[in-house]
Amino acid sequence: MKAEIHTSKGVMKVSFYEKDAPKTVENFIKLAQSGYYDGLAFHRVIPNFVIQGGCPYSKDMSDSRVGTGGPGYSIDCELKGDNQYHDRGVLSMAHAGRNTGGSQFFICHGRDNTKHLDRQHTCFGKVVDGVEVIDAIRVGDEIEKIVVTED
Repeated sequence: MKAEIHTSKGVMKVSFYEKDAPKTVENFIKLAQSGYYDGLAFHRVIPNFVIQGGCPYSKDMSDSRVGTGGPGYSIDCELKGDNQYHDRGVLSMAHAGRNTGGSQFFICHGRDNTKHLDRQHTCFGKVVDGVEVIDAIRVGDEIEKIVVTED
């Protein structure tokens, strides 16, 4: 499976780590196909670190709960696979402690400041085309839609 993350700054094409994080990939695809991410914002942008989205409260960036929301359930971390390294363009599941992820995800700017996240957060895919969009994203930029396709 692959996905296109359509944003107000361009499209990022993603290849998933289905072998290394199958349940996390399945969860992300389920949410994307249901339209869950449509209209949400990248609510957290830290230069030279990550861009983060997937909080349902980010449809209204003035909501004081932005950054705290999820889908109403949690998924377990998958940290034992081969591709559990936070490099440029890697998608990883955000969480508030082990096994508390749900819908929030982040995409890494690079490797320099993300090594400490390895095997702490589940890496579940990588931007393989449109990686320059990561650098253009600012707080409040919209995830217009995520389109999932078969290989």
